[in-house]
Amino acid sequence: MAVDENATEVVFRPRKALVLCSVLAVLLLAAFTTVGVLLRSSKTGAIFQASDQAAMIGIGILLAAGTMLFAMPRVRADAEGIEVRNVLLTKRFHWHEVLSVSFPDGASWARLELPDDEYYSVMAVQSVDRLRAVEAVRALRKLHRAAWEGHTGRM
Repeated sequence: MAVDENATEVVFRPRKALVLCSVLAVLLLAAFTTVGVLLRSSKTGAIFQASDQAAMIGIGILLAAGTMLFAMPRVRADAEGIEVRNVLLTKRFHWHEVLSVSFPDGASWARLELPDDEYYSVMAVQSVDRLRAVEAVRALRKLHRAAWEGHTGRM
């Protein structure tokens, strides 16, 4: 994905995580549905009702939905700040709250360096996405730098 050099807003989502989570969710749903359908004809001596079958399929649906939560991360940034949606929470930072955008060696995803030695993970920018992650970090750093230069006159 090429990033527009003059973009006023950028949005990034993990690509490989979406594919992996989708495949895993389908497999989980298929496995639990198969077990749920075949549960009644089991020769184990246990008696299974239709409610047991429905519960097994329901568990598969819940597990598949839970798996898809890991495909939800997104980062949206503009000249004012950055909005990070990780698995469950969405948080917005103004660029003046962010000291830098970093991607430490060996890290799974990028992070925002905050004051007082704190950081906030950006799960939407994942190392497994390779070139896309590099482009995302560069675009975020460019917006961050522009906000700081505009605020202080120079960085």
